[in-house]
Amino acid sequence: MLLFSTILDINETLTKDDFIRLVIEWNQGSPYTNNIISGIQWNGERNIRYGGDGLWLDIEEYRNQNIIAVRYEKKDDDGAIWDTDYVMNFRTMKMSIRLDRSYTAEALDADPNFSTPHFITLLIERGYLKDDHHLPVQKTATVINDENMRMLVDVINGKNMFNLPVVYVSKTYNDEDPVNVSYLSSRLKGVAHVMIEESNRLNRTIKEQCKSNNEYYGAIGIYYPSHGSNHRRYLYRSAVGYDRFLLERVVRSVIQYSNAQMIDTLLTWQGVNNALLRDRLTSQREERLAAEIARTAAEAEAAKIQDSLDEEERRIRKQAAEDARLEANRLLDSFDDEMQKLQNQVVALTRANETLQFENQGLKAKLDSRDTIPVLFMGDEFEFYPGEVKDIILAILSEAAKGIKPKSRRADIVRDIIKNNDYQKLSEAKAEEAKRILKNYDGMTAKTRQALKELGFEITEEGKHYKVSYYGDGRYQTTYSKTPSDGRTGKNCAQTTINMAF
Repeated sequence: MLLFSTILDINETLTKDDFIRLVIEWNQGSPYTNNIISGIQWNGERNIRYGGDGLWLDIEEYRNQNIIAVRYEKKDDDGAIWDTDYVMNFRTMKMSIRLDRSYTAEALDADPNFSTPHFITLLIERGYLKDDHHLPVQKTATVINDENMRMLVDVINGKNMFNLPVVYVSKTYNDEDPVNVSYLSSRLKGVAHVMIEESNRLNRTIKEQCKSNNEYYGAIGIYYPSHGSNHRRYLYRSAVGYDRFLLERVVRSVIQYSNAQMIDTLLTWQGVNNALLRDRLTSQREERLAAEIARTAAEAEAAKIQDSLDEEERRIRKQAAEDARLEANRLLDSFDDEMQKLQNQVVALTRANETLQFENQGLKAKLDSRDTIPVLFMGDEFEFYPGEVKDIILAILSEAAKGIKPKSRRADIVRDIIKNNDYQKLSEAKAEEAKRILKNYDGMTAKTRQALKELGFEITEEGKHYKVSYYGDGRYQTTYSKTPSDGRTGKNCAQTTINMAF
């Protein structure tokens, strides 16, 4: 599952050695000791692997295209596999950074929390990132004031060129930030530019210059570089916990846009490794052909010489020829073994690529379907997990269909919509999981807390109770007793939670 993807323009000052050193520094400087690979001593190698099966760092150079690809992989105790890829094309001076989480059969089906790689901060601090046209790529927000207001106005009016989305945060009616702007900027470093209004006194001036298309009084606008993606606006609401909810909505919108962008095959780890394997296979075939030609020539030359020798010399020459033939066959056998290994790697990489292609085809089909007239349009509610809104609507329709008179127009329409929208019963599955977790609830154990967290719930303590909120949204909260005395507490908690969230 792709969590994060971005492509950055890099300054010419970054060399291949600088790039590798920076990747190693990123790993060795991690604040989490279980992420650090011990024993890394880099001596200028361009193709080298560090670590073991559950934690490793692999560096591959593709000289033909002047590319260095790096993959860092970590396997968690729950079976989840985290892959972080850095691919630098020194011919185009573009860098791809991608974060992926996959699962083994034992891993929990969770919706992982996203975190941008600290590596982007290192690139910013070392001055390796080029400006995005006229906008600097940074980890802090740009404060919009009287002097630089034109920068924002040109973005809103569509007159400014940029490759990364622009997020504009306006001040609230009380002249406060609607969200934690520093945290927002940190979360979006390398994938978006964040601009914050200095004071709401600027509202009138900005409004006049933007023909009233600007955000104000806490609203947040996302301006995308692609004309195919509409400008998004999120309104501010004064409610406890809404600031965090609003921030997450903005982050998810930007990350989803970034992840959906097309990326060149040679800016991916798998693409580079596929290209390397193809080149190695070609080289192996050429070496094998040369060995076969050399063996045939040697045998012919040996036969010619043997005719002019006496019996003893013929015996010696024959033995030497036999030894040479055996050695040639050994070399050819080793070529066969190496070829099989490479072929197996190609098959594995091709299978992974096909999986990604199917995923992309599904996304393309979803986008192509916009040419047709949808039955419903999305409102302002942001999905907590992919497919949530659609699944809940289909669940409601499926339940309602049970009470609709058969062989009626209403029944045919409802069942047709359910049939043609791939109803996967996601919310039903989550409800069953909630029942399982809370069935024998007698207190908030570490296992119960983790399982609820995996379903999207946040848990805090309030006196004699635990406050449980769904994805941190203050609208969806309930409480669990710390010391339940009723044997039905678990079932009651489960039903309340299900009614609230699913």
